[in-house]
Amino acid sequence: MVHNHPSGDSTPSEEDKMVTKRLAAVGEIIGIPLLDHIIIGKYGSRSIKQPKKNTG
Repeated sequence: MVHNHPSGDSTPSEEDKMVTKRLAAVGEIIGIPLLDHIIIGKYGSRSIKQPKKNTG
């Protein structure tokens, strides 16, 4: 699953996390796994499955 945040901030919201869990559960029921949820912002993208790495 992929969507954008018009605000430009690719940080997953609580609603993004909740929808991801619900879609993963539905995917299990119908036999289609949810591989990841990518959020696209103005300065890049963020994977919910792979948390942001600490580069500092």
